[in-house]
Amino acid sequence: MMEKIESIKECGGNLNRYVHNSIFCKTKMTFSVYLPPKAQVEKVPALYWLSGLTCTDDNARIKAGAQRYASELGIALIFPDTSPRGDYVPDFKERYDLGQGAGFYVNATQSPWAENYQMYSYITEELPKLIEDNLPILINKKSISGHSMGGHGALICALKNPKMFASVSAFAPICNPTNSPWGKSCFKTYLGEDESKWLQYDATWLIKNGCKVHNILIDQGLSDEFYEKEQLLPENFREACHEKNQSLNLRFQEGYDHSYHFISSFIGEHLSYHAKYLKK
Repeated sequence: MMEKIESIKECGGNLNRYVHNSIFCKTKMTFSVYLPPKAQVEKVPALYWLSGLTCTDDNARIKAGAQRYASELGIALIFPDTSPRGDYVPDFKERYDLGQGAGFYVNATQSPWAENYQMYSYITEELPKLIEDNLPILINKKSISGHSMGGHGALICALKNPKMFASVSAFAPICNPTNSPWGKSCFKTYLGEDESKWLQYDATWLIKNGCKVHNILIDQGLSDEFYEKEQLLPENFREACHEKNQSLNLRFQEGYDHSYHFISSFIGEHLSYHAKYLKK
């Protein structure tokens, strides 16, 4: 069961926050849902937004400015948390890129992380069923997007489940985590020493191994410090897509950084992109 703990009127609809006891993550999880005005009279499609390192469900719902577009398009927005949380959930307090706030959307296999860090199954199985069973959300009408670590999550969830998501997009995603300092460190911690087991959560390798979706939209800022530090590696992803005939619209945006200023500048275009697929 899910409990509503907050409701805010916004752009004609309602921005609600819920908590529930997660079966996969074995702790209480928080998520937010924006229901557009159309949801008051009929079920609507949904866009899942996966946030990046250090974020909760609160970051995107406050900073992205997506609700105005979702209201006009008649699309619900789902904002999950980025990891399990709680006093008894393993954490690495000395680092922002590991532990709570940094689930990387994988199913951890290593102790002590495996007990709670099952974010891939949480996003692709548990949360959609919970939402579709309890809210005016259409079944089999969902798309996915995200930012940074969440962009990585959106890409792998869509590529591994092409029939589940109608469309996928991302802002500054970690495209090739097995070659990224962030990804190498977290994958080793969550998934163990065997690097072959990391590949199932690497979008570039999923493309190379034959995973395919209709189309992918990615925006990448050229003044992004993490792009410059080679944490994101979109060129590697572009090369894999070219080799495998995967349709990709990779747009490099001059002067934009890694922040929500960047996301809010292009979020309307992403919502319109997803609406085309969700309303087919």
